[in-house]
This record gives sequence, structure tokens and C-alpha cells, in this order.
Amino acid sequence: MNLLEAKNILKNNGKKLFEELYGKNEVEKNLKRYECILNGFSKEFGKKDIKLFSSPGRTEISGNHTDHNNGKVLGGSINLDCIAVAAKNDSDIVNIISETFSQKFKVNIKDIEPGVEKIGTVELLKGILAGFKKRGAIIGGFDAYISSNVISSAGVSSSAAFETLICQIINTLFNDNKLSKTDYAYIGKYAENIYWDKSSGLLDQMCCAYGGLISIDFKNPDLPKVDEIDFDFAGAEHDLIIVQTGRGHADLSADYSSIPAEMKMVAKYFGKNTLSEVNEEEFYENIIKIRGFAGDRAILRSIHFFDENKRVEKEVKALAENDFETFLKNITDSGNSSWKYLQNVYTNNAPNEQGITVALSLSEKFLNERNIGATRVHGGGFAGVIMAMVPEKYSDEYIAYMDKFMGKGSCYKMKIRPYGSICLNEFFKEDK
Repeated sequence: MNLLEAKNILKNNGKKLFEELYGKNEVEKNLKRYECILNGFSKEFGKKDIKLFSSPGRTEISGNHTDHNNGKVLGGSINLDCIAVAAKNDSDIVNIISETFSQKFKVNIKDIEPGVEKIGTVELLKGILAGFKKRGAIIGGFDAYISSNVISSAGVSSSAAFETLICQIINTLFNDNKLSKTDYAYIGKYAENIYWDKSSGLLDQMCCAYGGLISIDFKNPDLPKVDEIDFDFAGAEHDLIIVQTGRGHADLSADYSSIPAEMKMVAKYFGKNTLSEVNEEEFYENIIKIRGFAGDRAILRSIHFFDENKRVEKEVKALAENDFETFLKNITDSGNSSWKYLQNVYTNNAPNEQGITVALSLSEKFLNERNIGATRVHGGGFAGVIMAMVPEKYSDEYIAYMDKFMGKGSCYKMKIRPYGSICLNEFFKEDK
């Protein structure tokens, strides 16, 4: 596909796919995004046989802080994404231009050992290339022009969207799509673990790679069980709204680390490594002794873990039965559990900074007065963002309400999109 063919196909055949990816009201805006990266690629790399790619950000619906103890999670892809035009260049060099961050960088595929300073996009790219090699896959030189509207620092995984985008490009250009979406997640995890020294799991990459709503059971962390949920989210006529509450000034590293550590301390009481290996009934029978061994907060966080796993199951069941009200109720229950038992809505090191707590209180007030929707802390917590599920007809009113308190532009309206990381060319083949 050349530049002109790509523009014509997008203009004449892109509407249906773009409605699915971005929503009916966002088609024209996103067509312009693709036209911009096509023009950018042509200007920087010239005339080539090109392919178009997209990989979304993600949202966590339920399963807050359960994956690190091999629990269950419900997540989904959103209609904000990382997009690219890419083509082979028959060399050993990967050239990437990021329009969003005004970056140009290159990596030689024969020089992909970790650097001394394990930060930055170049290291991440090297890690992804190395991850493909470790799986016995083919890597090669390519040119890519990339743009992203996945919000940074909002718990929607802008880095995982980039990782799975690059995985999709390499898999499509060099491997005939032989690697699976789960492979993408492991490669992204490997890149972050080894090339960034970041001890991340698989949740973010799984949601970005698979798309739609998925449930993941991490009980076997080497081979997590992924179930794609067949639910027409567009038909539910609800928006997913992320609200920025302002970043706290405290260092939150210790707060984040304390959650898995305390859960694992409870597991250690039973001679296990993670809570997923502990029998819930035995846990409750031994609470008095565990309090002395691990402390009261560890008890509460473990209660959250056990209940959260069951909530994920209830939500999956509700969606299978098209019972959206029960689905929403369990999102609310998940948020309340994070607030009361997991205790990750503010840090004890800065009790006067409670942006999430204030935002949740206001969000609950709005939704409860109208008897609609659901709201909860989103992502890691302690500072940052909350999520609300709001009927479409109330979305603009909700955003105006929250902006009044959190600041104009603090809210981001999103949809759950049905596709994860994709090569758009494959869809246009079907249209033909």
C-alpha cells in the first residue's frame, strides 16, 4: 500500500472500522490523525510500501492490586491509542519518529544489550527487540512514524500502548503474525523488567494487546488465563471518564511497595509465596494469629484481595447475562473495598493531600443523586486519578461538575474499544 492508496482507503473504507475503534463522534478527528502521520512518514522516509498500526491504552475495571499476588483482574482497552505508519527498510536500523513528543531515535538491531542508564524510549525499544529474539522470532530494520493521544500519568498505560504497538509492527512486518497477543505482553514485561529495571507485571500489556473487555487469572503467572468477554459495550451507552485529581507531592514508592509486601507477608504465614495460594477459609480461621504476624493493615488488604477476586467473577457473569446494573454495582463495591480495606486513596505520609478522596466523594455525590453509574480509584492509587462509568446522556454534565472542583480539563471521556493492537491493513483486506 502506498501513500495515496492508504489515504483513499481510509477516506472510502475507514468509517466503519473507525466507528468501532473511536466512536461515531470521533471518526473525522481520527481520520485527520492518520492523514497527519501518513504525511509525516512520507516527508521523513519517502515513498515505501507502508502499513498502518494502532494499539490502545487500557483501563482497569476491577482487580485493583491483585495481579502482583497472582489474583484476578478485569480490564479493557480504550479508544485512545498509539498509531503508526511503518515499513521495512532492508537494513539493520530501526528508525522511529514520535510526532507527539518531537523525538527522533534509532537502534541498530545488532546492538540491543541494556545500556548503563536504564531509562528512556531507546532502552524500551531495545528491550522489545531483544524480547523477540529470545522467543526465536525474526527482527529487522524498519521506519516508523508514530503519534499517541494516550494520556500520560493517568493510569491508562501509555508505555504499554507503545510497547504493544512496536510488537504488532515487528510481528506483522517480519513474522507473519505468528506471535500471540500474550507474547506481546511477555515481551513488554521483559523490556520493562530488564531494560528499565521496573518490576511491572503483565496486566497493562495484556489489556492493550487483546482489546475489548478481558478477564485475566494470574494464578499460574507463567501462563495466565485470559478470557475475552463478548459484550457490546457501545450498546450499554455509558462513557468511561477518567478524572485527574492532581499529583501528590510525596514519594509514593513505599506506599505502592507496601501493598504486595503486606499481602505476601500473610501468604508467608501459611508457607506460601502469594495470597492466590492461600485458602480463604483458613485465612479467616487464623486471623488472630496473622494479626500478630503481619499486622492489621495486612489483614484488611488480604480481605480486599479475596473479595476482589470474587467481584471479578461476578462482573464477568453479569456481562455474560447482559446485566449491566449488577456489573456497575460491583465496580462501586470494588472502589469501596479499595478505599476501606486496600487503603490506597491517599498516603499516610501526607494525610492533608487527599485529591483522590475528595474527587471520589464528589463523584459519588453526583452519581448517587441521580442513581446512576459507578466510580472508583483507578490504577495504583494514593494520588492521581479516579474512574467513573457514566450514562452517555449525563457525561457532559458530570464532566462540567467535576471540572468545577478539579479544574477545567481534568476529565477525559473514553469508550471501551473492541480491538487491541492491530494492523489496519488486515481490516481493509476484508473490506475488499
